[in-house]
Amino acid sequence: RESIEKEIEMEKERAAAGEGAMDTEAEDPVPEITKTHFEEAMKFARRSVSDNDIRKYEMFSQTLQQSRGFGSTFKFPEGGVGGGLPAAGGAPGGFEAAAADDDE
Repeated sequence: RESIEKEIEMEKERAAAGEGAMDTEAEDPVPEITKTHFEEAMKFARRSVSDNDIRKYEMFSQTLQQSRGFGSTFKFPEGGVGGGLPAAGGAPGGFEAAAADDDE
C-alpha cells in the first residue's frame, strides 16, 4: 500500500513536470519489506487449512515415523566415540578379521 501511494504521488509529480521527467529512473519508494508491512498484510490473511486436514497430516506423519523407526529406543553405544569397548574378537569396531585377511 505504501509503495502504491508513493508511486501515485511520483506519477503526479512527473505529470506536473512534463514529459522530460519521464526518462529518469526513479528510486524504489519502499526498498525493503519491514515487520510493519508483514503485520499489515497478515491483518487480512485467512486460514487455508482445515482442522480435519491438520489431523490427517498428523496421523500420516506419525505413521510414517513409526514405519521408518523414528522415535524408537535408539541409544548411542556406551563409552563415547567409537563405542569405547572392543568387539567380541578383541579389535575395536570388528577390524581384526579384516587385518588377518590382508596377509594372504
